[in-house]
Amino acid sequence: MATPDFILDLRKHLGHAPLPLPSVTAVVFDERGRVLLNQRSDDRRWSLLSGVLDPGEQPAAGAIREVWEETAVDIVVERVVGVEALPLRTLQNGDQVYWFEVVLACRAVGGEARVNDDESLDVRWFEPGSLPALNERQTRYLRQAGDASAATFFVR
Repeated sequence: MATPDFILDLRKHLGHAPLPLPSVTAVVFDERGRVLLNQRSDDRRWSLLSGVLDPGEQPAAGAIREVWEETAVDIVVERVVGVEALPLRTLQNGDQVYWFEVVLACRAVGGEARVNDDESLDVRWFEPGSLPALNERQTRYLRQAGDASAATFFVR
């Protein structure tokens, strides 16, 4: 699913003005320790799985929904990796967003990884040593999620 209806309704009133939005990023591992990534259709980059939370939706439920919608993989959420407010970002359509991101370490429990919506060009499992380039923030999320003894991070 692309932009949720509630955001489209808000944008009718706000235009492109900055909008704070809650989001979730799921760092998904399988039983072999591989990481699930999708190649995004908007910028063609490989990425951890993420998406905007629906109004009133709990972060864990949002992660489960987003991963299924994008990859057809069933997951369980194991722990909170971090919580971070991101700087203002201008999207390709001109909309400005302040993402408030909850990062969750997750484990795959079923399904078969495949492109399951129009937000992904490709979906694959990657060995930790053979990952495509991720941005610095997502690299940090992956490192934190892969270390079960790491404390939850909070940016100060």
